Amino acid sequence: MEDRIRYPEIDEFIRNTIAREKGIFRELEEYAHANFIPIIPPETAAFIKVLVKIHKPGRILEVGTAIGYSAMIMAEASGGRVHIDTIEIDEDMVAMAESNIKASGYGESIHILLGDAAEILQCLSTPYDMIFLDASKGQYPEFLPECLRLTKPGGIILSDNVLYKGLVAQKGKVGHKHRTIAVRLGEYLESLCSNPMLDTAVIPIGDGLALSYKRER
Repeated sequence: MEDRIRYPEIDEFIRNTIAREKGIFRELEEYAHANFIPIIPPETAAFIKVLVKIHKPGRILEVGTAIGYSAMIMAEASGGRVHIDTIEIDEDMVAMAESNIKASGYGESIHILLGDAAEILQCLSTPYDMIFLDASKGQYPEFLPECLRLTKPGGIILSDNVLYKGLVAQKGKVGHKHRTIAVRLGEYLESLCSNPMLDTAVIPIGDGLALSYKRER
């Protein structure tokens, strides 16, 4: 199996068909591409925007800020009416994200928490309507208990990169460089799909998204 989960021609067709971002969002896409900074691809951004409009979360927690792109996408989708806490461990990324968020006009909606996500999650207590996981993939299993605790009943957990270049589904030997992450993500997906508190769908867009609904009972 090749290290991909979709066909390139399908990706190109979708990206040429959906409405693409403009202004600062397009500038950040180009900057991220030029500087090898991972951000959500256009089709994932479009999905998240629709999800935010449907779910109408009042509070969102994001784990993994990077340059602030996805937090800004969610803030724009809400019309700036959402409160977003976003966690980032890299000080340089935080500085860039703060500048980008200020330029976007959503500075009042987005609050960056600098530090290790595993530690910060344990310190949070106010529940969220939506949690977006897009940080260290190998730590997803470690994050899950805290995310479950922090998600309101009727809330959702969105986990990015869960198919990890298709390696999570690969039956043969996975190279040493990627083996641990692929195994841990496989375990994470099993945990999501078998958890009695959750209803989970795995969606093969981007690098794989898992959408989990926390049951109200």
